[in-house]
Amino acid sequence: MKYRPYGNTGLEISEIVFGAGAVGGILIDADDETRRTAIRRAIDAGINWIDTAASYGQGRSEEALAWLLKELSDDEQPYLSTKFNVDPEQGDIPGQIERSIGESLKRLDRESVDVFQLHNRVSEERGWFPGSIGVDDVLGENGVSDGLQRLVDQGLTRYIGFTATGESSAIHKVIASERFDSAQVYYNILNPSAGRAVPSGASAYDFGNLIDACHAHGVAVMNIRVLAAGVIATDVRHGREVPVAPGADVSMDEDSTAMLVEALGDSQGTRAQLAVRYALSNPNVSGVLVGMAELDHLTQALGAQELGPLSSDVLSRIHALVDSDYGRLS
Repeated sequence: MKYRPYGNTGLEISEIVFGAGAVGGILIDADDETRRTAIRRAIDAGINWIDTAASYGQGRSEEALAWLLKELSDDEQPYLSTKFNVDPEQGDIPGQIERSIGESLKRLDRESVDVFQLHNRVSEERGWFPGSIGVDDVLGENGVSDGLQRLVDQGLTRYIGFTATGESSAIHKVIASERFDSAQVYYNILNPSAGRAVPSGASAYDFGNLIDACHAHGVAVMNIRVLAAGVIATDVRHGREVPVAPGADVSMDEDSTAMLVEALGDSQGTRAQLAVRYALSNPNVSGVLVGMAELDHLTQALGAQELGPLSSDVLSRIHALVDSDYGRLS
């Protein structure tokens, strides 16, 4: 396993991050032995970060991690991040955050986490996207940033982060504030706009080179949705393919994936491995978060990491498809 700097925190993060979320679902839906095996294989392979959230399985992911991580030795303990949502309409955002971390720590059966992250989408104004909160809710007085800093001061979390989905201009403002240590950034082979310029009129939402912005401001990048909720990896649908980027569409992602497979076949590994290797090709990505639904998904992710970043020739072929919006632009 190779490791990369996690922004300006001084931490070194494994290139593959174990995603304990609802899209993969292995820590929520699998039997205990499968969950135990997944964690054991991940740790043995050198993965040193697990990411979860209060909302994953309505807390079941955090509860599973409580007993799974107790089975590891002190030297094997990975970094752990979890996430929370707030409702600004209810007021007292810092109070909501403090209650959230208390509930998460109780489920995780631990005294602190390494990173506590905002899970809401961020927009210029509240409600631009369902559930999104405004920039002022994040950066304003007694907002999310202030509430999170109080947790750092109390020793309940070492670092603070946010989920960089929502309205691009708002996300850039949060990054530029330099008040967050990390961002979970939507970036994949179908919509790489967080890492490179995309053509005007492209169908996918433009995140405006968020990864470069993060790098410029010392914000760590955890790459999310590398498999587009599994659409890139397989034609089998599990009903959890919920788009998170504005305007994202599963059928459109399926069409783009078909073109990608036609162009490259299995020359770069499996479809999942191609996607992970593409993300790893960006040196400013700290770690690629991969959701696991079954043990084979972990095997594929580890195989992608061993194969390493894609060659410049393969990247050029992929970017030719991106620049044509996968055939949608003439």
